Amino acid sequence: MDIICSSCSSKFRIPDEKIPAGRVTTLPCPKCKTRIALNSAKTPGAAGGGANAVYDAADKPFDFIEEEGLTALVCEQNPIARKTIETALNLMDYQITIAESARDALKRMRYHIYDLIVVDENFDTKNPDANGVLIYLERLQMSTRRNIFVAMVSSRYRTMDNMMAFHASVNLVINIKNIEDIGKILGRGITDTELFYRIYKETLKETGRI
Repeated sequence: MDIICSSCSSKFRIPDEKIPAGRVTTLPCPKCKTRIALNSAKTPGAAGGGANAVYDAADKPFDFIEEEGLTALVCEQNPIARKTIETALNLMDYQITIAESARDALKRMRYHIYDLIVVDENFDTKNPDANGVLIYLERLQMSTRRNIFVAMVSSRYRTMDNMMAFHASVNLVINIKNIEDIGKILGRGITDTELFYRIYKETLKETGRI
């Protein structure tokens, strides 16, 4: 379903399956937070609630997916670093989602494939080698994983250390000491990755593999 916020005129798309049939659904606009009421036709046999029931999906992960634009998930619990990351991503025109815990991040990734994920190696864990978000990303199918740029914030490794990035199954390492320059670092890393995959896809086409 395509909707337009009456307050800020932002355009969004909501998957139809997330709108309960036969109910009045209220959702907050992710930009201005104005409550938006959606009416769906009553479906025969729909369970419970009745036509006038109100379904509040404010706690649903990423119910709104804007039709255009890039999306980013930030997994950083240090408030200063998180604010710096948010500021940089806003300047890069990303729609930003903040994960409060590893469980929250995993739940959100089930509903949406983000263009960019910035995750601290110590996010919601005392052991950086047992980071639940990084383990999940490492196990994704490559057809999905190659469409996500993953930047790992680390206190152990140097910024843009390609060998450690490969070892951690991420696209880019950013040392916490360089967090103030995250915008420039991400810009370069994303550009290099896009160039690599463009050449990769062109090669596959030339060899008849796609």
